[in-house]
Amino acid sequence: MSGQVQREVMQLILDRKLRAGAPLPTEVELMATLGVSRNSVREALKALQALDIVEIRHGYGTYVGQASLTPLIDGLTFRTLARHDGDGAALAEILQVREVLEDGLIRRVAGVLSDAQLDRLESVVTRMEEAGRSGRRFPELDREFHEALYGPLGNALVPQLLGAFWTVFRRVSGARGWHDDPEPELTARRHRDIVTALRAHDVESAQRALAVHFRGIEARVAQESRGVG
Repeated sequence: MSGQVQREVMQLILDRKLRAGAPLPTEVELMATLGVSRNSVREALKALQALDIVEIRHGYGTYVGQASLTPLIDGLTFRTLARHDGDGAALAEILQVREVLEDGLIRRVAGVLSDAQLDRLESVVTRMEEAGRSGRRFPELDREFHEALYGPLGNALVPQLLGAFWTVFRRVSGARGWHDDPEPELTARRHRDIVTALRAHDVESAQRALAVHFRGIEARVAQESRGVG
């Protein structure tokens, strides 16, 4: 019953064209509209809240949620850690999916990047290089680079998906007690190679540079999983 009520509440949101943050009908109104009990409504709303489809604000009511990728992030993190193998195989699978996604995206974005957008990428890489020379890691700059790289596509889902994979990687690495990037200068140089290729409108070189970047991440995962580092 709860699953059916969940689907009906989602359909109600779609039919009424309710946007994130909009109030939902009260429990009593939902009971009357859907023809179900209060318990069924409450169970359905709790399940939908776990999916970020609705937000229950106690004392205020229920609102349409952001429908973020938080449930996906939590699920992938748990799935990866639950493998209990410690060899990085599950994390390597996530990296592989991310690489396939970015390989296609970089070919598409190469044709639309403006000089100003390339300048922004250069600026991020310069900050990476400065951090690397001083021995500082820069995970947030890495994330900023990839989000800025694909931002010109105007696809709102792309940064959310990439951010989800990035967050899962960071969570799993932290849970495993793995070290941050041991070679920040090398990582900065690999990002520099990507920008240089894009600046030259050399899509294939950009894809190769991206692949080299991912090989470096995979090597680091393998090294950490063996307890080397």
